[in-house]
Amino acid sequence: MKHYEKALYFIAGHRRGWAFSSSDLSSIFSRREADDNLKYLEKIGKIRRINRGLYDYPKYSDLLKQELSPDIDQVARAFARNFNWRIEISGDSALNLLGLSTQIVAKHIYLSDGPNRSYDIFETTLEFRKSALKEIGFKHKESSLIVQALKALGKDRITPEIISKIRKQTDSKKYNKILLETKPTKIWIYEAIKQICKEN
Repeated sequence: MKHYEKALYFIAGHRRGWAFSSSDLSSIFSRREADDNLKYLEKIGKIRRINRGLYDYPKYSDLLKQELSPDIDQVARAFARNFNWRIEISGDSALNLLGLSTQIVAKHIYLSDGPNRSYDIFETTLEFRKSALKEIGFKHKESSLIVQALKALGKDRITPEIISKIRKQTDSKKYNKILLETKPTKIWIYEAIKQICKEN
């Protein structure tokens, strides 16, 4: 197997939509080898460059006959891995990613223990804001999304309709993991999460 084929096999294993940098391939290649392989895979159209040193394995829409926009949450986590930052999605961005906001967002905001930085990702802006990150520590992005969205809405705005919408956006295979790691959150948040992660 050629080096670029090995790289593509590794990337494809993370499924369509995954965003990454050469540092994500450090377990199988040197930094220079990884950079060369990614540049070649981009050249032959197997992956897409979305920012300096950052790529994705784009999803494709058969209906639209084109590649879809990058998954912003995947992109944010790729930056975090590359720079060794801890990040937490902001409440408003969590609402948008879960389909709970009707606003068209031109900027996605993540809190970070790194410096303030902003990146243009196609037609949107990804901004990292330095923060103390008091409640960071969730291993699964689904946990972070749900907790931040519920906090942004507030206890009095949690309705059966909201619970249902979040449930539809949540992989049922992750229910047990979400319930386990969100247990230390505020009581009202955890009670809502229990409703979200309830098997039908």
